[in-house]
Amino acid sequence: MEDKILLEISGLVKRFGSETVLNGIDLSVHKGEVVVVLGPSGCGKSTLLRCMNGLEPPTDGTVLLDGKAVTADGKKITELRQKIGMVFQSYDLFPHKSIMDNITLAPIKVQKRPKREVEQDAQRLLKRVGLWEKRKAYPRELSGGQKQRAAIIRALCMNPELMLFDEVTAALDPEMVKEVLDVILELAESGMTMVIVTHEMQFARAVADRIIFLDNGKIVENSKPDEFFTNPKSQRAKDFLKTFSFEKRKNS
Repeated sequence: MEDKILLEISGLVKRFGSETVLNGIDLSVHKGEVVVVLGPSGCGKSTLLRCMNGLEPPTDGTVLLDGKAVTADGKKITELRQKIGMVFQSYDLFPHKSIMDNITLAPIKVQKRPKREVEQDAQRLLKRVGLWEKRKAYPRELSGGQKQRAAIIRALCMNPELMLFDEVTAALDPEMVKEVLDVILELAESGMTMVIVTHEMQFARAVADRIIFLDNGKIVENSKPDEFFTNPKSQRAKDFLKTFSFEKRKNS
């Protein structure tokens, strides 16, 4: 991890009508860092990610990538978004296109890169995640885990500086979760800067350089994984973590 700040969020507020979803978020993400965002349902995790890549404009505050506002209008926001890859829990693959075409479409059409160069990148990435044999298949012919891996490769083929993951295993069967999480772990080991929203606690502890815990639209804790999971500072975080632990009931 480098000292360079890649993403900087200051005073971020997001309201939908009278509801305040994010309320004064200050957060810096360094190049090569993996930040995992945890918190109860409805606390603003997904909205925070969507503000990071400009899908949601802030009501107040700033989001900067490499010192440039992600909330800029027109051509600038398009250029900045190319530097930010985002993978959702729904795969959003084009059903009428092959996996290879799904992956290469944006780099060729949006970034205007040579087709041969893009296909070589796609080949390398598909082999990396064990999907090369599925390159000619259509999304309907793939399992959920395979489709999610393809969605990750599609984002990576744009050569982003930052990857955002929003509950990417939420729609998967338990057997498929590991194959997707293994890909993200490998990305972390390769030095990719990432912000991850997940409900997989063991994975969060393994992959994160830092844990951000949100509640009611505010950052309640910002700490190292071991510190957060073994000695959370706030009562809210303690209560949250208790929901993921179970004790064997004794027979009465």
